[in-house]
Amino acid sequence: MGMERLVVTGGVPLKGSITVSGAKNAILPLLAACLLSKNRVVLEGVPCLNDVRTMKEVLESLGAKIKWTGSVMEVDPSSITSVGVHPDLMRKMRASNLVMGPLLSRFGRVKASYPGGCTIGSRPIDLHLKGFIALGARIAEDHGFIEAEAFKLRGTEIHLDFPSVGATENIMMAASLAEGTTIIRNAAREPEIIDLQNFLNKLGARIRGAGLDTIRIDGARRLGKEISYRVIPDRIETGTFMVAAALTQGEVLIKNTIPEHVEAVTAKLREAGIKIREEEDRIIVSGQPGWNALDIRTLPFPGFPTDMQPQMMIFLSLAQGTSIITENIFENRFQHVGEFRRMGAQIQVEGRSAVIRGVSRLTGAVVQATDLRAGAALVLGGLAAENTTIIEGVHHIDRGYENLETRLQMLGAKICRTSD
Repeated sequence: MGMERLVVTGGVPLKGSITVSGAKNAILPLLAACLLSKNRVVLEGVPCLNDVRTMKEVLESLGAKIKWTGSVMEVDPSSITSVGVHPDLMRKMRASNLVMGPLLSRFGRVKASYPGGCTIGSRPIDLHLKGFIALGARIAEDHGFIEAEAFKLRGTEIHLDFPSVGATENIMMAASLAEGTTIIRNAAREPEIIDLQNFLNKLGARIRGAGLDTIRIDGARRLGKEISYRVIPDRIETGTFMVAAALTQGEVLIKNTIPEHVEAVTAKLREAGIKIREEEDRIIVSGQPGWNALDIRTLPFPGFPTDMQPQMMIFLSLAQGTSIITENIFENRFQHVGEFRRMGAQIQVEGRSAVIRGVSRLTGAVVQATDLRAGAALVLGGLAAENTTIIEGVHHIDRGYENLETRLQMLGAKICRTSD
């Protein structure tokens, strides 16, 4: 396979309608949660992404049988024999650590290495491990491997130092078969946590409070109803398409979305002067010329999502006036700034803040995607820039966006994929 690139010729306002895929950050924990069941689970709305393929490989390596047809995935976890995840699979993707909670809960043991993923900052697994220890697990760490063992997990009260999404999900899954009641305080409140609660409860778990900062899990004896479940739409993909419409001064109808999940993005785009209309499961974005500069601070949900920070930064590069973005979640999440500058953006980084002085135009350049969302932002920049932009490191984009170029072409974008 040669080096793949996206070639974007800018200056075309996007017009038409686009349908949002199932959420990457919801499907990965749902797949991990299938390990808690003893029966077949059918998942609908599954996005065809590299990260989903990796999680499928992780489950299959443990002994699960999986059939994947279009956007429907059948998972049969009844034949699982292994409790060890291969280091190569752990290195491929950060979310592979989500199998630890379910395996520990169902089999009393799990062995895994430290996970990989995008290099956007430290995302320590220590909050996950502290949760397992509080539930009664013994943890041994040796040469980059983590082994957790528990004859029986017991419910307890856990206070997270930070509302980590992954730790909240892992502890919810571990506690769903524990003896007694577990209470997670300072829990993450993301929509993906609510989706996981709904899925686990359909399997037979007894969880309430997801979406609030306190979650209560009453341990169930077993999980394993045969169920089918549809994953929620991807809010970051929704936000990315919203910015694409605004940035190209186009008009786009975004279908299969939940407007409440992108309220922070909608509020900021409206503040910039973009017209947005919301319907039940649709959002219509009408771009306007000459939008306003903004100040943005990334925060855990319901604050402004860190996963939308690069897309908003390229949008603000063409705003009137000076904007400031403060990144409060990941310390290395400004790696894209150098690439944006190649396109003519005027951005200065000062610690955790980026000062963006709006310019009148961006110009095409050869740029490198440094991570998933930075890659998406470079595509958006290319759509708005003069001339042609060539984006390398496309594999990052494929981790989180399904057929991005094909779907943008349907809105009139001049974009194609090439390989050496």
